[in-house]
Amino acid sequence: MCPLCGERPVIPDVQWPVPDGGWPAWARMVPYRGGRHPGAAADPITEGANCQRYAYEVLELFGRRVPRHRSSELWLDPSAKTVAHGEVTPLDLVLFNRTAQPYGAHVGLYMAPDRILHLCAEIGIPAVWTWADFASRARYAAFVGAKRYLP
Repeated sequence: MCPLCGERPVIPDVQWPVPDGGWPAWARMVPYRGGRHPGAAADPITEGANCQRYAYEVLELFGRRVPRHRSSELWLDPSAKTVAHGEVTPLDLVLFNRTAQPYGAHVGLYMAPDRILHLCAEIGIPAVWTWADFASRARYAAFVGAKRYLP
C-alpha cells in the first residue's frame, strides 16, 4: 500500500503483456524521483525513476530499446511510429500534458483496454490509471499522442 495515497501497488492485469521471466519487483514498487533527464540516470532503476525512465525500462523488459529521450524529443523521434488515439495497442507510449504540446509531457505505457501504467509524483510508485483518470487532472488533461517502438 502506498503510504502517500493509499493506492495498492501495481499488480499486472491478466490481459496485460507479461515479459519473459515475469514482472520484476521494481516494476511494481520503484519510487518516483523526478527532475533528471531519463538518460542521465546512473543509479539502478530500483533507486527511483521519473516517468520517462520508468516507461523506457518497462519497454526494455519486452525487448524494445528506446532512446533516452525527454518527452519532447520522444515526440519528434522519427524512429517511433506516431499512433492515433483509436489505434493505441499494448506497449505504446502515451503522452499527457496540460496542453497538446509534447514539451514537459508525462509518459506512460498503454497496457490493456483503458489501462495505462505510469509513474508519477502524485502516487509515488507505479500506478494504473484509465483515460478518465488522466483527463480528470489538469496537468494530464490533454492527450498529446502515442508513440510505438517495435522490438
